[in-house]
Amino acid sequence: MVAEWIELFVDGLARGMILSLFGLGITLVFGLGEILNLLLGVFAVVGVIGSSLLLGVVPGLAVAALIAVSLVALFALALDRTVISVVYRAKGEDRVMLGIFVTLGLSLFFEGLLFIYAPGSVFLDSGVPSVTVAGANLTGSSILVITAAAVLFGLIYYFFNNTFLGIGTRTVIQDETGAVLCGIDTRRVQRIVFVLSAAIAGIAGVLYALDAEVTPASSFTLTTFAIMVSIVGGVNSISGTVVAGIVLGIIMTVAGALFGSYLASVTLFAAAIAVLIYKPEQIS
Repeated sequence: MVAEWIELFVDGLARGMILSLFGLGITLVFGLGEILNLLLGVFAVVGVIGSSLLLGVVPGLAVAALIAVSLVALFALALDRTVISVVYRAKGEDRVMLGIFVTLGLSLFFEGLLFIYAPGSVFLDSGVPSVTVAGANLTGSSILVITAAAVLFGLIYYFFNNTFLGIGTRTVIQDETGAVLCGIDTRRVQRIVFVLSAAIAGIAGVLYALDAEVTPASSFTLTTFAIMVSIVGGVNSISGTVVAGIVLGIIMTVAGALFGSYLASVTLFAAAIAVLIYKPEQIS
């Protein structure tokens, strides 16, 4: 019995870390520029499909994922310099509404292309063997996800706390007008963070595909999860988003084992609603 709970906790922690990464993709862009990036799921699916296609060309999943995520980042950069730049010219509520319609329209457009040119499902094999700890069988994919996500969280923490660009980004999130008065090029920071969030989504998508099949339709589900985690954690709180993702991931995994996958999703939404009702300061 103890071994089963250990397995559930480790699998839930892995799933939670993936949710945290998706949530960060929303939190960074919305907190920085008040744009609800509904393209996030598309970036994740493109990263997964790209990794799958490259597996037959390059040696190993790590190399394939690195190249695929780099292509996702270039894809995001191209969008930022064209369509998304129009959104950033708007101010206040106009930017929020325009961002929703533009990113939603782009998401539907690219999702349609994926259905046409890559309609199948993709599952990535981690290649990491399972290990037994205290009688619990820990899957290789969960171990790889936890390790990779922990490293990525460490890099993100270092970026925001020990680099000039990261500190400048936090300044823009807290007060865009004040950042401009301090001489910070806010548009440059917004562009870098938009690309960074797309790369994070690409990595999260690859990690997600180690445990579940990914199809073009998965983009909507992944975006929904990302928005939920970001709102529960606080749309301007990076640390809150990470904690929210981990907690919701563990809840979803345990609920799935006890009640089934369908009720696991229902439980996840119920938990998120409960947090918003009893902890409304989370969204401030």
